[in-house]
Amino acid sequence: MIFDFGYRLRQLRESKNLSQTQVAKRLGLSKTTISGYENNIKTPSLDVLTKLAVFYGVSADYILGLENRKMLPIDGLTASQEELMKDLLAEFQEGNRRCVFPPGRC
Repeated sequence: MIFDFGYRLRQLRESKNLSQTQVAKRLGLSKTTISGYENNIKTPSLDVLTKLAVFYGVSADYILGLENRKMLPIDGLTASQEELMKDLLAEFQEGNRRCVFPPGRC
């Protein structure tokens, strides 16, 4: 199992100010199961991993510690709004490449 798995699950849960019991109820699991995942004692099935990724709005790769990129959900946006978001993200990314200050100072 990937070492960051349990840590990332706990971090995601706490960022939403949810208890293990609340997450368990929403996903149809037991609190013990959620605790087992967060403590790297249990490994979720592919189905549960998918549910966790959708629930937290991140990729399964992020939960597993295979990537560090966060996801920005755009569900419910119109096509023109999606285009605006893509343009905005591209502008930010280009600005970061041009930055001459130390990271975090631009």
